[in-house]
Amino acid sequence: MMKNLNFIALFCLVTFGGCQSKSPIFNADKAFNYLVKQCDFGPRDPGSIGHEKALEYYLATFKNLADTVFTQSFDDKMPRTGAQVTMNNVIARFNTSSPRQIMISAHWDTRPWAENSSSVMRKNSPIIGANDGASGVAVLLELANVLHNNPPPIGINIVLFDAEDYGVPGDNWTYCIGSQYFARNLPIPYPESAINIDMVADRQPEFFIERISYQQNAALVLELWELSENLGLKAFKKQAKHAVFDDHVPLYEIAGIPAVNIIDFDFPNDKVNYHHTHYDIVQNCSPEGMGQVGTLLVNYIYKFDEK
Repeated sequence: MMKNLNFIALFCLVTFGGCQSKSPIFNADKAFNYLVKQCDFGPRDPGSIGHEKALEYYLATFKNLADTVFTQSFDDKMPRTGAQVTMNNVIARFNTSSPRQIMISAHWDTRPWAENSSSVMRKNSPIIGANDGASGVAVLLELANVLHNNPPPIGINIVLFDAEDYGVPGDNWTYCIGSQYFARNLPIPYPESAINIDMVADRQPEFFIERISYQQNAALVLELWELSENLGLKAFKKQAKHAVFDDHVPLYEIAGIPAVNIIDFDFPNDKVNYHHTHYDIVQNCSPEGMGQVGTLLVNYIYKFDEK
């Protein structure tokens, strides 16, 4: 994904008192195990063996959990090699008959090369993508277990986007190819909103409000960050920081879906950068942020019982 880091806004949200959660429990350790499992396949850049194995794994896992699961396939050309590669968005649907439908997404592919590397020889080799790729998917795989064991009150569409991360730096729309295709060819009923998650396994988790999200769906941003405070989720910060071109942007710009992004872009912090490097590995990740994001999503989904 192409990240634009031009904004640091200092504003706070109106917050309310604590609440008692009646929602199912999200298991952060199980989510982290899903992260490790994906990394065991190696890099999951399009056209690779790891990419093929990961797709099989996602489909087999969702098949046992979702009401329905399918792929949305498309072909695209890799920018450096020119190779024609088949990509697949993965869709797992729960409570398909509900008149209310929302979607929750993450990307599953990994970057085919490193932006920065301590070794010149490794600069053009693919990264593992433990945080940038596996972490968001891992949260959604564990969320699928929760939804299977506790049927949701509304329709939930889990979407794993392919081809998010092989774009050209400086050209935003060469990123997020899977979500662009999805937005132009919606394979699900039109969702009333969307939450995208990305890079959520930082060992020093901090989830600032992503600025484009606030522009696209301020009401949902406010609701989520207020809920995070009520739940005592300390990694969520009530300030806007980075503006990030991620999968939520095509959803809104192309399909008009009011989408927001939950992301911890400072990986691991604002002084050290592991993003798009060979340091994006399991050892630099933690279940802590994944647990907080998963807990927020679960409580948000099951709040609909009260409406």
